[in-house]
Amino acid sequence: MSEKEQAIAESEEAVEQGVHNYSSEESWVKPEDPLLLERLEWFKDQKLGLMMHWGPYSQLGLVESWALSDEDGDWSRDGIDWDIDSEELKRQYFALNKTFNPLRFQPELWAELAAENGFKYLNFTTKHHDGFCMWDTRTTDYRITGQECPFHTHKHADIVKHLFNSFRDKGLGISAYFSKADWHTPYYWTPGIRPDTKTSRGPSYDPMEYPWLWEKFVQFTHEQIMELMTNYGRIDVLWLDAGWVNDYRKQNIRLGEVVEKAREIQPWLLSADRTVGGPYENLITPEQTLPERALHVPWESCITMGTSFSFRYEDRYKSVRQLIQLLIEIVAKGGNLALNIGPQPDGRLPETAIARMKGMGKWLNVYGEAIYGTRVCEPYSEGNTCFTQKNGVVYAFYLYKDANEQVPEEILIPWNGEAGSIDLVGGEERLAYRRTESGIAIRLPETERSAKEAPIAHVFRIHA
Repeated sequence: MSEKEQAIAESEEAVEQGVHNYSSEESWVKPEDPLLLERLEWFKDQKLGLMMHWGPYSQLGLVESWALSDEDGDWSRDGIDWDIDSEELKRQYFALNKTFNPLRFQPELWAELAAENGFKYLNFTTKHHDGFCMWDTRTTDYRITGQECPFHTHKHADIVKHLFNSFRDKGLGISAYFSKADWHTPYYWTPGIRPDTKTSRGPSYDPMEYPWLWEKFVQFTHEQIMELMTNYGRIDVLWLDAGWVNDYRKQNIRLGEVVEKAREIQPWLLSADRTVGGPYENLITPEQTLPERALHVPWESCITMGTSFSFRYEDRYKSVRQLIQLLIEIVAKGGNLALNIGPQPDGRLPETAIARMKGMGKWLNVYGEAIYGTRVCEPYSEGNTCFTQKNGVVYAFYLYKDANEQVPEEILIPWNGEAGSIDLVGGEERLAYRRTESGIAIRLPETERSAKEAPIAHVFRIHA
């Protein structure tokens, strides 16, 4: 690929800025429990998580679950060229469990790769909207350990168990993604209850008209959540998707009841009832986007390494430069990056994704001190400069868009605070600098100015 083609590809994968699909800072409710407040500080220290969307849908290489919803078919079925009607499509989709056999699944390898390359926690899809459970649940046969799934005899058949244990063994935190909607259970999408078969993301009936049926769904959901909270070791975050299932849209699953029950077992448990707001959205979760400004509440941006949350054949991946600069800007604005990779249907991670993880790890091994455990520092993110702070030290990142960008002799940093001495992280200490009207101008060492390529960023350590 030529440099021009690479630049075009990278621009196509750029993450759109702006407010999109996440709760406002004002809707965040500060927990009263001192332990939860302590755990929120732990979460804010982590900065980089590995998110994974994985299930039978990986065999198709298209967006997870959404093709099942007729209401969402206009965008979710673009990649489907089957000459079949909507009902047959759903039947074939729901039958994917019969061919899902990821024999090359290596949970220890995934955990080792994540730990060695700077990831601090795992956010894994225990169940997406399609209802397929990646753990050994007793609530449904539509599960990875079900008799119809050929993988059920494998030593790693209980995928959630082996992944969570492997990542914990490497010292990483565990965030359990769980969809509150379930399009497979007859308690949510109930056959024959209406004259047509059209599906949408919501239930196929009005919970107000069929309260007994809705109660079955509530109990089903509570049982699944409690299985995960009881049988799968320490869970740090219960990450709840399907925000349309909430107390304010007639889809009241009494979430507070089950979260508080879970906290009797795991009192440290954070919950992310995403896009709903209120006391059980301890973390705000932008999706495929960055806030325009710093947020002064705990937040995590879930962004794909490629173009899709689920595995996609011949996907296009963001470069290491893009990924690191995303991480820097997110951290500067007070958040964590949950970087999503979709594993292949055979159980392996895509080679390009592995290469990107290793590239990030190489950078973080040198500059991680300016990322992990830091907090926001005004002016946060301004132009191509970002700031963080930790233990009385301010870190300034000067970002380069591409390797061909000219490295200047002096770098102007919009910092008007105290600066007793300035070091180049990973390089020379006590650099020469001068004050200007708009900040400080730092003179780069000759070795940096004469480098063949511009780095991802120059990172400065500013001592008061």
